[in-house]
Order: sequence, then structure tokens, then C-alpha cells
Amino acid sequence: MADALLTIKLYYDYKSPFAYLAMHPAYALMESHRVRLHYIPHELDVRGAFGGDVNERPEREWRKVRYLYLDARRFANARGMIIRGPEKIFDSKLSLMSGLFADKHGLFRPYSDRVFERFFKRELDIENAAALAAVMTETVLDAGAFERYVAHDGPRELSEAFAAGDRDGIFGVPTFIVDNEPFWGNDRIEWVVKKLDAMGLRR
Repeated sequence: MADALLTIKLYYDYKSPFAYLAMHPAYALMESHRVRLHYIPHELDVRGAFGGDVNERPEREWRKVRYLYLDARRFANARGMIIRGPEKIFDSKLSLMSGLFADKHGLFRPYSDRVFERFFKRELDIENAAALAAVMTETVLDAGAFERYVAHDGPRELSEAFAAGDRDGIFGVPTFIVDNEPFWGNDRIEWVVKKLDAMGLRR
């Protein structure tokens, strides 16, 4: 069918500055091409990638972290966005369950836009259920229903999402999977566009 939509998997984590940078260009793909996005949480292993806890990192790993945030701020400044490095390593599992919950209710984008923006302004603790609930209320989501989701289906569905990432060979975020081909990084969206154009999916 001419109007059939290709599903693009987008793996994300709220504590990844590069996932934050990727979101709006990813949304734009749905306007420019005949595609839909399937948002899948994937927890970024900060300790494994950057030498353990903050107080354990050797200087070489700190250089890597400082450089990556320098790059993130360069991308952000060009778009008028604010990205401040988090002051600790956050456990993002609760927030990722909140992303799944928002998506189930058709409000992933307005909810996630707020979570990303406030987290990288250091205005939101993504480990704090009450803080996430306040964002949900703003987005017309049922915070009480989310609390019940976390107590019942949420952990299982989050584990299923992580298992999907393992099957897709995901090692970092953001990662796009387009027709079984992975594209890792916010700066790979240009290549995603080229692939979609080659597939004849331009609107």
C-alpha cells in the first residue's frame, strides 16, 4: 500500500543527553517520511561505559565524559537547548517505566519532552516517583494508575523491553533500527533519512 507506514524502533534512556538530542529530529521523520516510531526503553550502563561510580573513575574516563558532554552542549547550543551534566549516576528504571506508561496512553511525546528537558536542566529527579507523577498530571496522565502500573505490570514490561534491546544488539542510546539496520547516535539521523529515501518512503 502506498500509505503503509514503516515502523522504526527508537531505543532511548532519559538520562542520555544524546537521546534527548535525537528526539525532535526523530519526531520529524514522521512528518517527512511514511514511518511511525516505536519507543523502546534501554537503560544506559553509565558505570560500565565510563569506569564505575563517579568517585571511582580514573582520569582517562573523566576525560571521555567531559568530552562527550562538551559535544552534547555543542549540539544543544546550536538548537537553543540546555544540557547540564547530571551530578550523580541516576537509576532510570522508574522513569523508563513511566515512558512505557505514557506511550501506552498515547502521550509519550508530551510527557517525554518534559522529562528530558527538566532532567537536563537539573529540575527533575527521575528516581523520584512523586516528581514523575507531577509531570504526569501536567500531561493529563493518571498518576495513580502509574503507581499501580509500577506495582504490577511495569517491571515485567520494562524487562521485556530490555530483552528486545538485547535481541536487537543494542549497546547504547539513541539507537534507531530501520528495516533491521541499526543507527547509533543523534548524529546518525541524516543516514536514517538517506535510507528512508532510498526505500521510497519520502512523503
